[in-house]
Amino acid sequence: MDRLEAMSMLVAVVGKGSFSAASRDLRVPLATLSRKISDLEAHLGARLLTRTTRRIALTDAGATYVAAARRILDQVEEAEQEAANEFTMPRGELILTTPIMFGRLHVLPVVSAFLAALPEINVRLILADRNLHLVEDHVDMAVRIGELPDGAMVATRIGVMRTVTCASPACIARHGRPATPDDLLGMPCVSFDFPGLSPVWRYRLSQPPRASRASEAANIAIRPRLSVTTAEAAVEAAILGTGVTRLLHYQVATAVESGLLEIVLQDFELPPSPVHVVHVARGQMPLKMRRFLDFAVPRLRQTLAAQGIGGQARA
Repeated sequence: MDRLEAMSMLVAVVGKGSFSAASRDLRVPLATLSRKISDLEAHLGARLLTRTTRRIALTDAGATYVAAARRILDQVEEAEQEAANEFTMPRGELILTTPIMFGRLHVLPVVSAFLAALPEINVRLILADRNLHLVEDHVDMAVRIGELPDGAMVATRIGVMRTVTCASPACIARHGRPATPDDLLGMPCVSFDFPGLSPVWRYRLSQPPRASRASEAANIAIRPRLSVTTAEAAVEAAILGTGVTRLLHYQVATAVESGLLEIVLQDFELPPSPVHVVHVARGQMPLKMRRFLDFAVPRLRQTLAAQGIGGQARA
């Protein structure tokens, strides 16, 4: 039995949450995958997974074994990379993920310049508005907007980003300019709807809270006339006058600069969200990652600062 192969298959099943998803990802027949893990359990004399028709779960022994397997597989990968000179020469494939619109507008130009400067490195740029798991999805680095829940990641801050509320001049003329967040309850709204976003719009109170108030922020439970699944669609709908929308500043910056949208409720904005380039901590960083950090971080910082899309209190 090839135990490294079995370990890899087990880690894939746990990471994907099911045998069928891991089978598709690994391009291994489902029967083969199941047999390999059964053989591993027989070899160990312990059950690693509990299987039901809907889900899998790790046993206590399985949780301990998977944690050790991940460490072993990382060490093997590091050894293979070192053998391939990834630690002595900047070469190989760099896998990078960013939010869709931010990646297209701001990361892609940096990546293109990076590729021109370092011909031995290839980049796979994954544009996704959901946060991929760096280890389980085999991603080297990510651009993340917002507070980082995982303290185990190494993060390099490149700026901050406002969350702004916008409407077209026609929408404002028709429904009035909202003076407080509560005014949104009587206005048509366009929401950017995808997993992870709060169902409410959150705003800072315009005045310091009274002693009786428990929080300095207010949640506005809007009732959207339109919900869309991409930021670009939300921007376009707002430009067309469908309603008020609330997005990150970079997503609406062009429309605001051209006068197609106006920022409202600026006095109620929450503090800007941090923007980081993150990667998993490891003993030694491959040169392809170090070169990308050295190349991309100052350029991304300059882009955010020069375009005024992050960190300013006003548009």
